[in-house]
Order: sequence, then C-alpha cells, then structure tokens
Amino acid sequence: MTAELAADFEKQHPGGPLVCARLCVPVGTFSVTVLFGPSGAGKTTVLRCLAGLERPDRGCIRFASETWFDTVAGLFLPPQRRGIGYLFQDYALFPHLTVARNIAFGLAGLAAAETERRVAGVAKLFGLSGLTHRYPRQLSGGEQQRVALARALVRRPRLLLLDEPLSALDTPTRLQLRRELRHWLAELQTPAVLVTHDRGETLALGDAVVVMDRGQVRQAGPVDEVFSRPADVDVARVVGVETVLPAQVISVAEGLATVAVGPARLVAVAGDASPGACYACIRAEDVIVGRGDAASSPRNRLDCRVTAMTRESPLVRLHLDCGFPLAALVTNQACRELDLREGERIMALVKAPSIHLIPRN
Repeated sequence: MTAELAADFEKQHPGGPLVCARLCVPVGTFSVTVLFGPSGAGKTTVLRCLAGLERPDRGCIRFASETWFDTVAGLFLPPQRRGIGYLFQDYALFPHLTVARNIAFGLAGLAAAETERRVAGVAKLFGLSGLTHRYPRQLSGGEQQRVALARALVRRPRLLLLDEPLSALDTPTRLQLRRELRHWLAELQTPAVLVTHDRGETLALGDAVVVMDRGQVRQAGPVDEVFSRPADVDVARVVGVETVLPAQVISVAEGLATVAVGPARLVAVAGDASPGACYACIRAEDVIVGRGDAASSPRNRLDCRVTAMTRESPLVRLHLDCGFPLAALVTNQACRELDLREGERIMALVKAPSIHLIPRN
C-alpha cells in the first residue's frame, strides 16, 4: 500500500474565505502534486497548514502512519517534527551568511565532516560549487533560488513544500529552472507539493493537480486528465480552457454525440453525455488551422474568419468566428507559412476527442 499524506481540514482567516482542504498526496514514491488556482484561492494557506506553520481550525492531517494534526485528539505536531522541507516564495536566505552556511543552516547537530559532505553534494547537484563562498547579495535571482532549494533539500526531507518557487524570476530564468527543478526532485526522489497559478508550470512539473477556487478543492487528479476534462465550468475557467460555449446535445450514437453550438453542428466523444443542454469546451491548442479542403482526419471542419490575432511569443493566438467564437494557438512559423491575416477566411479542424462536454444543470 502506497504511503499518503491525507488532509481534511478547515481554516478561516478573518475577512477571508473559509479554506476547506480535502486531498491525498502520495509520499511513498517520487511525485509532484500541484496546488493550482487563482490568487486568493487558499493554496498557500493549505501549504502552510501542511507544514505546521499555521494551525487549522478543525480536521486532521496524517502522513503515512503518523498524525500531524487532529482536533478531536488535540494533536498538533510542530514543523520541526514533521520532517519536511519548505521553500518560501521570497527564498528567506540569511544575508549575513555565505552560500555554504545558508545551505548548512538546517544541519545543526551533525558532525562537521558529514555537514561538509552534504553541503558539497547538494552544491554540486544545483550547480553552486563555485559560489559557496559568496553572499546572497552577490547572487542572481536564479542562483538564490538554487541556494534556497539546496538548503531545503540538504536535510533529506520526507516531503518538500514549495510556495510559488519560480514566480520572482525573469522569464528565461524561470523556464530554465522549471526544467531543472523536476530533474532535481526526481534525482533526490523527494515527493513534493507545489503551489502555483501558472498553467505552464503545472504542466511541466506536476504529476497530479489539485484545483482550488475560492477556498475549495474543485477537482483533483492527473494533470492531463484535469486540464483536458474539467469537472465543471468553474474548473474549466480556472484551468484556462479558452472556448466554453453553451451547447445542446442533439443525439448520441456509437459513442459519439452530435452537438449544436450556435448554427454549427459538432461531433464529440460522448462520454457520459446524453441529449440535453451542456457546455462544449475546446482548448486553443487542440484547434488545427489550415487553408482549403485538404483531406484530414478531424471530424469537425469549420469555415472561419480570423477576427483578431494576438502574439504570445513564440505563439500566436487566433480569435476565430465560426458562427461561434473559437480560439486557436499556432506557432509563429505556421502563421507565416499560412500567411494568416485578420479578416481572412480559414479552415479550423477539431477532433471529436478534443471537445469536452459538461452537463448544464
């Protein structure tokens, strides 16, 4: 049986929303669970309660066979006894200590030789070997983040908690460290819970995602599943589905649903859909654009007009009028090759599995 961090608790901040956390995180093997949602959703509150930095009002938190918090039993385990590492959003480095001494700060009680060995090991892993004599003010933002990570991981925690770890970095540094962070955690086999509101970060780092909105857990599961098949319209909004339209399932046959969206008729994988009102959800990256009537496998072929184009390097977001509004994402190269311009007519292709239907109650 896989060990889990199981949490079911509530925390009320004065003047803020009631935060209700119900989640399970695998901790027996390496994985990254992302707490995802907009600012103010309660993500950091949940993380701080898991760390023991805040005390929930009621509920329980259990790590494998250990109880960290239980209001009924009157139990509250302080942070230093939970065996976790915590990376603050501002890194919280000590300005008067060198890189080496910052990393070694949590190793009090170890023999000097073992402390030196561990510091040297994580410094090498994080590319800090030549910087151990420097002070935080002499480091770039990316280097400071590496030091903070090294300090959190040098103690070999059973679980790493990260609060928006890349948000303070410039875009090139953030993209580079995003790739490296996953590698480092996998190398050390450290399970992690990470807070972010960045969709790209979630897709790049997460194995599982817990979607939060207004203090509530709205959906949890594997990242690809949650982002491609949101449970309701609110989750679709939070995870950034660009096209969410009122629709009507006209018929269902052989696993496919015929759906009316405005004047158009689309074919979608039915799933649990039945005739009646629904929402049709289509991600921009699942829309293929082209010219002419070239043969293609997608069932849905829509004659569209380009109403607007927005550059989001290295991509271009197309706003299309297909009898209903539709968003598409294409590369800059594809945009040039197709010679796309506002006002022109093009063909939009959408595969049936790319249309997710949500019942409209």
